[in-house]
Amino acid sequence: MSRLVDWLAGGLLITDGAWGTELQARGLDPGVAPDTWNLTHPERVEAVARAYVDAGSQVILTNTFRANAVAMEGDLEAINRAGVAISKRAAGAGALVFASIGPTGKMLMAGEIDEERVADAFAAQAAALAAAGADALLVETMSDIEEARLAVAAAKSTGLPVIVSFAFDSGKNRDRTMMGATPEAVATAMLKAGADAVGANCGVGVEYAAPVCRRLRAASGLPIWIKPNAGLPQMNGSAITYGTSAEFFASHYAALRDAGASFLGCCCGSTPAFIRALVSARSASS
Repeated sequence: MSRLVDWLAGGLLITDGAWGTELQARGLDPGVAPDTWNLTHPERVEAVARAYVDAGSQVILTNTFRANAVAMEGDLEAINRAGVAISKRAAGAGALVFASIGPTGKMLMAGEIDEERVADAFAAQAAALAAAGADALLVETMSDIEEARLAVAAAKSTGLPVIVSFAFDSGKNRDRTMMGATPEAVATAMLKAGADAVGANCGVGVEYAAPVCRRLRAASGLPIWIKPNAGLPQMNGSAITYGTSAEFFASHYAALRDAGASFLGCCCGSTPAFIRALVSARSASS
């Protein structure tokens, strides 16, 4: 926790925005794992990271969301190490690099995969990310508490600070994960698992985020990571659109800060313009 406390000593930190759509704008074809571009198109990946740093991000992620041995194949150690190296080049001395660890895409509860295989996949990814020099590890877009526990245990073994973030997109109030977990259940379980911070990302738009943020903070007492989508996802022909403007997103800055957000950024559908708007909103409210 000490490094997180040091980083947050000056107040809320602005993180980054979406990566997948930004890579698609640079030529990533549908169906291609974005992570593979760390080896095949590193300059385009670095352009995304650098755009967020230039926009004012104080924390940027890595293009390693799917790079575990359950979710994809390939030279995963090289992909993970390259992902950290790319983001560190873009960050320079101006931003921290938190390495992204996403879910496996398999359901433990349904028996699609066993715990040992999941734990091994997360352990290998976490070790590669840590060895490459990440400042912290972010376990993100989780829906299953048990899978998140396995990921946190693997990440904690590296000695780096560990943040774990869930997607709350279900239930009448959009305050439950796909598996039915509430913010209170998530916060309690992740605190017990040893996470250094807990949060919410993806799932829903910014207008739903403050209540979830407040509940996570109250139940855990930990720093809170918040990265809502740029609106609710909608199908527009064969494409997914989100529809929220950067200005609308940033208009919720004060509410999220007051709800206890420690790290604030944007998820699916956002661009560097959203980060610039958040930076402006922070300046205006200080």
